[in-house]
Amino acid sequence: MNNSSSVEKNRTREGVLYLVATPIGNLSDISERALKVLAEVDFIAAEDTRNSGRLLAHFGIKRPLVSYYEHNKAEKGPQIVNRLLGGESCALVTDAGTPAVSDPGEDLVRLCIESGVPVCSIPGACAAITALTLSGLSTTKFCFEGFLPVARTQRREALELIRNEWRTMIFYEAPHKLLTTLKDLRDCFGEQRRLSLCRELTKLNEEVLHLTLGAAVEFYSSHEPRGEYVLVIEGGTPARPDNGEEMTVPERYEYYIAKGLSGNDAIKAIAKERGCAKNIIYQQILQYKGQA
Repeated sequence: MNNSSSVEKNRTREGVLYLVATPIGNLSDISERALKVLAEVDFIAAEDTRNSGRLLAHFGIKRPLVSYYEHNKAEKGPQIVNRLLGGESCALVTDAGTPAVSDPGEDLVRLCIESGVPVCSIPGACAAITALTLSGLSTTKFCFEGFLPVARTQRREALELIRNEWRTMIFYEAPHKLLTTLKDLRDCFGEQRRLSLCRELTKLNEEVLHLTLGAAVEFYSSHEPRGEYVLVIEGGTPARPDNGEEMTVPERYEYYIAKGLSGNDAIKAIAKERGCAKNIIYQQILQYKGQA
């Protein structure tokens, strides 16, 4: 591929909303493409214009900034979309990481889609995925829960909904609420459920602890939490209903895959559970995958 075609492929187009991932700590993690887009768009919508202003200044980028965050999104969202419809290009950035993940950027993306405005994602750092890869827990199947509700009753209700979740779970939490959240998680999932606590990811003081929920509560009862946390929690084992109904073969297969078994080992385990030949389960999985 020659240089001219590469430049053309990555050119910044008018009337497009660009979701630009920025570093979560280490400034060297920003991509060349992200810098190019930030330098070429007509304006940048930022969750915090001061933080984003410092980032842009570090890389010598000077573009107009507009504020877009949770408490002004109802007003600013339509304004940004109107500018995009008028032919301007915009880069959306959050304080750190990938925009539109657990932040008001998702509302702006929805507005753009409803208005026929093209949206382009410039991939990069994401705290949730970074923490997941460091957790040592299953990465085959996982779910992102983000921040739990602040109100205790609502938080307990939210946890009750995922009490039997068998996939690896990812949560965000602020330091001043960490111990309370850990206690609620322990009460919901049990003392021995494994988790990974990741703080200050990619920064100088990055730390990853691998503990049980019980041990984590004990540790942070005597150690002050510092920095922003990503909690990665092991999924549980699905309880079998008392009425004798079981998971379907495909559901059981996905469960074993999420636990780290190979496809062949998962099929063997299901066949043993159900007292049937392995090839019977194999054919059902092929049909499930649409390969039969």
